[in-house]
Parts: sequence; C-alpha cells; structure tokens
Amino acid sequence: MIGLGSFSYRWSCGFKDRIPDRPLGLIDLLDRTEKAGLRLVQFADNIPLHQRDEGEIRELASEAKSRGVAIELGLAGVTDKAHLTAYLGYCARLDCKLVRVSLDAEDLAKGREGLVAELKGFEKTLSDQGVRIAFENHFSLASSDLVSVVQQLNPDSYGVCLDVANSICAGEWPMETVRILAPFAINLHLKDCSFAIDPYGVGFSVVGTPLGRGMLDVPAILKLVRPEERNINTILEHWLPWEADADQLSKREDEWVAIGVKAAGIHLSV
Repeated sequence: MIGLGSFSYRWSCGFKDRIPDRPLGLIDLLDRTEKAGLRLVQFADNIPLHQRDEGEIRELASEAKSRGVAIELGLAGVTDKAHLTAYLGYCARLDCKLVRVSLDAEDLAKGREGLVAELKGFEKTLSDQGVRIAFENHFSLASSDLVSVVQQLNPDSYGVCLDVANSICAGEWPMETVRILAPFAINLHLKDCSFAIDPYGVGFSVVGTPLGRGMLDVPAILKLVRPEERNINTILEHWLPWEADADQLSKREDEWVAIGVKAAGIHLSV
C-alpha cells in the first residue's frame, strides 16, 4: 500500500523554528491523505501525538476508522520505556501495527550491546500487541551498523524502515543503501533528490526533487525491495526546500505530493 508521510507536509505542520500561523493538525493530514487518493498515513515525529490534544487524538481514531484510512506512527528515540509505552497505547487506540523509529543520540550512546539489550526487553510487549518497530536509516548511522542491531532482534517485532535517500549523508549511494537494507525492510520511505552544483564552483549540495525527477532509480529500488510481494507499505516523503512565502510553500507541498503519488502509482498499487 502507498501512504502519505507527515514529512511531506514538513513546512505546513511546522518544523523547529519555522512554524506557520496555522499549522496542520492530525485531521488536516487525514484530509490531505484522502485528497491524494491514499488510504494510509504515517504520523512521524514532526507532528508527535504525545504533544497533541487528547480530543484531537480521539477524533483521529474515529475519523480514520469511518473513512477507512490506516495509520502508522513515528517517533524519535526508542529506549525511553515510558515514551514507547505511551506510543503503544496510541497504537491500540488507532489500530496501528507499525511504529517507525529514528534512533536518536541517546539511543546510540548506549552502544550496540546496551541498545540491543534494552530493545529485547520490549519484544514480548510488541508481540502481544501485534506491533512492529521499523528503525529508519538516518543521517549519522551507517546501514551496516543498523543491520548489526536488527539482526540481533526478533524479526517478528523489529525491522528496518528503508529510506532511500537519508544515508547519502552517511557516505552511501542510494542503491548501496537499498541493497544493504532491503532484506530487513518492513517499511519503505520513498523520496527523490539530485545534486545542485554551486554556481561559483564551491562544491555541490543534495537537494530534494519531486519523485521521479531526480537521480533515484525508482523501478530498480522497488525491484530490490519488492514491497507489494512482501506486504511492505511505501510511504511517500520529499525534501521540498523551504521558502518564505507560506501560501506558495503550502501549494508546492500539495503539488509535490500529487507528483509523488502519480510516480509511485506507475509501479505500485495505490
């Protein structure tokens, strides 16, 4: 299934110090998921549930069920037992079966053995509730290091959220990342990007593009991951650059989502 990731609306939701006058809420993202013709939304840590009003969460549960939209959750950091327990509570209320996690500095500071030991302590709870945790490859973590953690955990409870572009920052080409992580993937983040050469010749930067218009070979990625065959949900994201005009920025987010749905729909069932 193809789903909408909340980071597709990074700027409209508000991120760090860039908060719009009227940031999107949970129901707003549900609306945009339906508008895009999708039936799955992943609420990541740019719109964290534990910071939302209780009434909004109740409304989300009711509306998602009545509209037939499935929900996945996301958070940063996993070894705070109370925090993870709270999110498993949200999973029960929202009929959510997958939580995408980006390991934070506190997690990584525990070292591989310490991190694995703590994660093993959650396995029974995850199994009892039928929830899986998908660790996302992120900027500071090599894919091989992420695999070394996941391999020591129960695959019925833990796996990888494979983001096709994040690990460029860790010195990996996208297809290298995909080849390493595809066997362990239980969730897929699909986005695109390209290199922009500095006009004065002082290096280059990686910039986001709409899906299918950058350097990523989407068919090759999907051939390796086989998301439909393996029942892996594909979450659409993008790296739309920020601009000061809030109205124009919101419009462009909608446009990039529409392009992404069309590009992914060529290869996958929406």
